[in-house]
Amino acid sequence: MYRDPVQSLAPQQHDRIASTMAMPAATRPLRVGLIGIGTVGAGTFRVLARNQATIAGRAGRGIEVVVVAARNLARAAGVVGTGVALTNDPMQVATHPEVDVVVEAAGGTGPAREWLLAAMAAGKHVVTANKALLAVHGNELFAAARQHGVALAYEGAVAVSIPIIKALREGLTANRIEWVAGIINGTTNFILSKMRDEDLGFAEALEQAQALGYAEADPAFDIEGVDAAHKITLLAANAFGTPVRFADAQVEGITALQGLDVACAEQLGYRIKLLGVARKRNDGMELRVQPALVPATHLLAHVNGSMNGILVKGDAAGVTMYYGAGAGSEQTASAVIADLVDVARLDGTHAAQRVPHLGFHAHAVDEHLTVLPRAAVHTRHYLRVPVHLAQDIEAVGAWLAAQHVPVVQVALATEKSLPPGSGAQVLVLTDAVAQATVDLAVHALAAHPAVAGAVTTLRVETLDA
Repeated sequence: MYRDPVQSLAPQQHDRIASTMAMPAATRPLRVGLIGIGTVGAGTFRVLARNQATIAGRAGRGIEVVVVAARNLARAAGVVGTGVALTNDPMQVATHPEVDVVVEAAGGTGPAREWLLAAMAAGKHVVTANKALLAVHGNELFAAARQHGVALAYEGAVAVSIPIIKALREGLTANRIEWVAGIINGTTNFILSKMRDEDLGFAEALEQAQALGYAEADPAFDIEGVDAAHKITLLAANAFGTPVRFADAQVEGITALQGLDVACAEQLGYRIKLLGVARKRNDGMELRVQPALVPATHLLAHVNGSMNGILVKGDAAGVTMYYGAGAGSEQTASAVIADLVDVARLDGTHAAQRVPHLGFHAHAVDEHLTVLPRAAVHTRHYLRVPVHLAQDIEAVGAWLAAQHVPVVQVALATEKSLPPGSGAQVLVLTDAVAQATVDLAVHALAAHPAVAGAVTTLRVETLDA
């Protein structure tokens, strides 16, 4: 990344930047150094330019990009024009003496960490939409921001057009948050919507997502659930006042999901969504990403295509829902610029009086709230059991009950749900039960003479108020 020879800032551009130094901080524009001018960086520059009067009216001062670091300087010049200094050394932006705030829009977790640490050590505020960076290195970066008395803002890192970080840190401050759950990856939601609406297999739906630009050429982070895990980790930290605990998250993607289960879920009155879930319990915290059945009547079941939807349950507010685009150039720019406006309002505000980076001041962060292991997670479950004969339905239900699984419903998959040649399928819905109990029961069920193949299990999330 950024391996071109270093190009220093042009003298005339440097002079133009320096000319604002004599202005009082409250009246001169907030001077932004932008690292990266790709999808997010270019969108940020465009929206700042287009809505500059509105943004300045809300911020109380102008906000302008004064220097940009980019790999391709010719391409960058085509985006920002001649009035902005250019360099292909991001560290020049991070440490530039005439920059007030650094916006990191390049991505990655290695060099980006160094740039942000350098910027904060130089006394600069930082804005980023880099959820992977914060999930992996967030604890170190937030500690550095506190040490140097600067802001580290990241609204664009989670569900970009949805101001969910601000909702948790500010709008819901009176609440003890009980759980956060949602669809926070647009790529997988698009794929699952296609599998349901057009009866496509996973591979076909992924191919469509790639053709339309919803999925990368290498979609692993999305379809394996890693991207959603980055985001639910940040939401959990803000909701419960804990450090960032991405390494402890349980992550399951949608690559093994079959169209058969999408159809069987519909038969039972459910839709399958990839959910990020963070739930605070007396004995610890659930922090997980997995495909799960959601009642077809639930609001989240109707979040389709590439859209995101997030629910938050607070003890005072009850359940609130947030819906919007989870990706996009100007959608992300909207969140980045909201952070810049917050930074522009900070002049004269002592660091101790600002909104904390993770919603709780450092002395109130719960270092001891552990992430519960997978086996301890309690949810309802869906099981699909292939059997030799339809009459084996009674044997399956009785066997599961004998294994202490609280069975609520047992049914046969209808012909409409079954592809040709799939054989009889017993569908089971359970009441809430520990994952460990389900795992043991499924292992035992595999040896039952009535069972004709591998048993599929998925969690069921009712997300009751």
